[in-house]
Amino acid sequence: MSPANPKHILAAPAWPYANGPRHIGHVSGFAIPSDMFSRYQRMAGNKVLMVSGTDEHGTPITVQADKEGISPREVADRYNEVIATDLANLGISYDLFTRTTTRNHYAVTQEIFSTLLRNGYIFPKATLGAISPSTGRTLPDRYIEGTCPICGYPSARGDQCDNCGNQLDPTDLINPRSRINGETPLFVEQEHYFLDLPAFTEVLGAWLQSKSGQWRPNVLKFSLNLLDDLRPRAITRDLDWGVPVPLDGWRDRPDKKIYVWFDAVIGYLSASIEWARRSGDPDAWRAWWNDPSAESYYFMGKDNITFHAEIWPAMLLGYAGRGSKGGTPGPFGILNLPTEVVSSEYLTMEGRKFSSSRQVVIYVRDFLARYDVDALRYYVAVAGPENQDTDFTWSEFVRRNNDELVATWGNLVNRAVSFAARNIGSIPGPGELTAADHALLETSRQAFDSVGEHLSRSRFKFAINEAMHAVAEANKYFSEQAPWKLRESDPARMRTILHVALQAVDDAKTMLTPFLPRSSQAVYEMLGGTGSWSGLPRIETVDEEGGPSYPVITGSYDSSFRWASRPIAAGTPLAVPVPLFAKLDQSVVDEEIARLAGNE
Repeated sequence: MSPANPKHILAAPAWPYANGPRHIGHVSGFAIPSDMFSRYQRMAGNKVLMVSGTDEHGTPITVQADKEGISPREVADRYNEVIATDLANLGISYDLFTRTTTRNHYAVTQEIFSTLLRNGYIFPKATLGAISPSTGRTLPDRYIEGTCPICGYPSARGDQCDNCGNQLDPTDLINPRSRINGETPLFVEQEHYFLDLPAFTEVLGAWLQSKSGQWRPNVLKFSLNLLDDLRPRAITRDLDWGVPVPLDGWRDRPDKKIYVWFDAVIGYLSASIEWARRSGDPDAWRAWWNDPSAESYYFMGKDNITFHAEIWPAMLLGYAGRGSKGGTPGPFGILNLPTEVVSSEYLTMEGRKFSSSRQVVIYVRDFLARYDVDALRYYVAVAGPENQDTDFTWSEFVRRNNDELVATWGNLVNRAVSFAARNIGSIPGPGELTAADHALLETSRQAFDSVGEHLSRSRFKFAINEAMHAVAEANKYFSEQAPWKLRESDPARMRTILHVALQAVDDAKTMLTPFLPRSSQAVYEMLGGTGSWSGLPRIETVDEEGGPSYPVITGSYDSSFRWASRPIAAGTPLAVPVPLFAKLDQSVVDEEIARLAGNE
């Protein structure tokens, strides 16, 4: 059955930069949390649209291209494929994972720019721009570091200080330097277009205040603090790689482009429009963007809060003509503001900040080559940086895998299914239930409400701990009832115990599906299920008229209502299962720490 009034829910994970492979710190912030949330919402019967893609403009791409002696497009093509493959292997259930170098994205970005300009929220201004003395290229704000003039933090960026949270300009910094090569930038006068953020101070403040008690407190506090120092923000740059500026005298210039931070957030909308076109109904996206009852959840690391809780909402408000200057909506109509900005804190590794340049890192594909994908997903759910910075350690990863996945959940599945398969060969029917039987079944049924409530609020640690509590109770029940002692003396009672235990296994499999989709599919098959249970993504190569083909992630994710206890069917054949998870030797810890040390 489906809920009487299913919701339209947009799940919007941040767009990873296509300048290199992603590491596990990245995916713990945007990819895995958004997938756990989306899988639950689909199982609860809601209509989820999960879209994102690779962010392919801006200086990180050109820096990498210069380093490799190739074009920015070649860099983007390579890492778009690498990142898409890694995210698909993680089981991230995108309806569409695309890229920002499509003609569709260019057109949507230019439409947003043009309407904001017409409504008066974009204006031209002469400004001092930073230039690299050695290359003559523009240095974007985020590629300039220096001492914060407000708090004295020595590594403030040219757009904001991560220590005090204040918005900055590169010219504000004390002793500015290039993050690329350490040289002191030259500041020269340039003409650019700016987004008038101060025009949204009042409406953004009212909107953010309305989120009190709904958003994670750290996210809301940070977002409200940003309102104290809103300034116009440049949205064009002297670059040769980016979305053309849709103005006479600008659109054909090779040295003026829309800057990456402006076009990247528009990707959520452009990807939705691309998905709709590929679905055969070009207006299908509007159910998630124009209907006021639809909800939208944006997932990212905390370094992206500014863009999603301030800048993107301001752009949406300005497009609708809802800032201090008024205006009228463009053809996309009034677009929904985020329901929640679900930001995670930072994941460190063995006490150090992840750093690809310093090789303090383990990339997703290297991790998955050595360990189970659901072991990583489980670790992020139960010990990830949900509300505070968290340190990933190999000893804790091994402990969680062995003590919780193998010895608790995997053990329950193996002992219950194996015993029933060997002694009966199928799911047995139940006899008269005892108080202990009723108690376990009730515990299992009630867990759906609490686990689901936590998942709907992106409280992943609470959710998985509740689910694992139900698993622990089932393990305890199985040990106390000891069906192996009843083979000869009371086979009917033995069959009842096995039925109850297998029902608890099936319930736990359902509750753990958002967290552990691949192993939940395996449990489904162990219990006699056929076909797809959890729905896994696939990569397809698509074409765009007038442009090159490119890979996208998509999938068919069964959205029938399944977030509930589903009675198992007596008589379903069972086979002796293979172990659900692999136990890791303690030597893994030393090997991985040695590998990390060897990279430095």
